Amino acid sequence: MCGIVGIVGKSDVNLQLYDGLTLLQHRGQDAAGIVTCDDDRLNQQRANGLVRDVFRARHMERLKGNFGIGHVRYPTAGGSGPALAQPFYVNSPYGIAMAHNGNLTNVRKVMDEIFQQDLRHINTDSDSEVLLNVFAHELHKQHKLQPKAEDIFTAMRAVHKRVRGAYACVALIVGYGIVAFRDPNGIRPLVYGKRETEKGTEYMVASESVALDVLGYTLVRDVAPGEALYIELDGTVHSEQCAENPSLTPCIFEHVYFARPDSIMDGVSVHKARLRQGEHLADKILRLRPDHDIDVVIPIPDSARTAGQTVAHRLGVKFREGMVKNRYIGRTFIMPGQKQRKKSVRQKLNAIELEFRGKNVLLVDDSIVRGTTCKQIIQMARDAGAAKVYFASAAPAVKYPNVYGIDMPSANELVAHDRTTEEICQEIGADWLVYQDLEDLVVSSSGGKQKIEQFDCSVFDGNYVTGDVDEEYLNNQHVARNDDAKRKKANTSAL
Repeated sequence: MCGIVGIVGKSDVNLQLYDGLTLLQHRGQDAAGIVTCDDDRLNQQRANGLVRDVFRARHMERLKGNFGIGHVRYPTAGGSGPALAQPFYVNSPYGIAMAHNGNLTNVRKVMDEIFQQDLRHINTDSDSEVLLNVFAHELHKQHKLQPKAEDIFTAMRAVHKRVRGAYACVALIVGYGIVAFRDPNGIRPLVYGKRETEKGTEYMVASESVALDVLGYTLVRDVAPGEALYIELDGTVHSEQCAENPSLTPCIFEHVYFARPDSIMDGVSVHKARLRQGEHLADKILRLRPDHDIDVVIPIPDSARTAGQTVAHRLGVKFREGMVKNRYIGRTFIMPGQKQRKKSVRQKLNAIELEFRGKNVLLVDDSIVRGTTCKQIIQMARDAGAAKVYFASAAPAVKYPNVYGIDMPSANELVAHDRTTEEICQEIGADWLVYQDLEDLVVSSSGGKQKIEQFDCSVFDGNYVTGDVDEEYLNNQHVARNDDAKRKKANTSAL
């Protein structure tokens, strides 16, 4: 999972790109980068770290240009190191930089094609660099000294035929403008907007609408699955559907965990989706335990807060903030190794004893992935004096790996894989455990301006919408991206 932003402005866009990436920081904390274009020359800065650490005053001064793109990285495919910070760049044709959110599922096949047929070299193990080179090669095949919109869209049609998986991207073409595109299933989010200035209309593309809102842009719409936008430097916007059979099947885990609640995705308010999650979860609790003895509902901050409030209201019990979060610790389920994750949970959260002592507490979290975090939180609640600790997940049980850009690569590292709810409850140490039903989660997220008929729910039901993920693929993912593999890559990067 990553965050991307692109701006075609009427004056220097460096500060806007910086602010946009800061607003998308929740989507990736491993690395950040910005590329701008000024007088047909690229300026770039990218490195490991948070946005505030990667960009200093001296960097911002040289990031001149009226258009540019930016990226915050959360590592899934590939390792972690400065060479993997995006945007990536190729000099032919024209000079193209690209930022990518998602994960390709046929990357090995495409990488072989790039080397053997396209005669291009890939310098990293990142699928984002693969995607950039495919786009560059297909655009080069148009043999145009000055590319037109139809050339870019022809190249995009070829890209969709060659690659599979999840990808929402922004690409900067030196001297011409920005291209934004989304995979034919629309798995990863992408929106665009505009704002009027004294010098003219400026355009912005971003992973989430919150980046547009805060920077004063009006949301125009989502980029459709399979669609490509080409925004020229003079502000002319071209759009075309470039996929043969597009179908909107966005990742439902965006609504559960990743997206900010003040974002709108595919016409759906994330905040409203989480409110409805709480309503359905409370209804299930009342069905299963109409005579419950819950004294207080306490959310696990931050993404479970909205659902937790609705659960408490529906159950008619008190809602209390009983966990204090240290906001300077990254997301824990991303971190390799159980020891590191356990240490991070203790640094990340602390219980307020007053809210727990002598009470039957219902803890509400957005989801349960590896189980490490909730197990320690439950123990914190007991240490703080809770009489009983119940646990409710606003999402169904996560049983299957994610292959579309969320770091859940290995099934045997998921606490719900091959376990019943009762076995999971015992594993995490709760007195009772309840999960959201998948049908209710889908209903919670399907409202909005346009009815979304289907979501990618693969982490819950094992159905992968791209149709190319089989047991062999998942086994290869396990070997390449389990905890041991991550530790080896981290040690290699540190040398």
